[in-house]
Amino acid sequence: MTNEWITTSKASQISGYHPERIRELLRERKIEGQKFGSIWQVNRISLIAYLEKMQGLGDRRGPKPKSQKP
Repeated sequence: MTNEWITTSKASQISGYHPERIRELLRERKIEGQKFGSIWQVNRISLIAYLEKMQGLGDRRGPKPKSQKP
């Protein structure tokens, strides 16, 4: 399977994430990206792998509610 590079806009459409979140994931190196000229591109395979990982976490992802003590 070859590497397929997609725009951050297309990555946003595929993932349902805001384009700024895609750029954050690139900066955090959670997904692979490469700059072609002045435009960032996302490695489609790494995006799909990230989305599958997040789906696998289900309700465990995100901030956890603080426990309330009686």
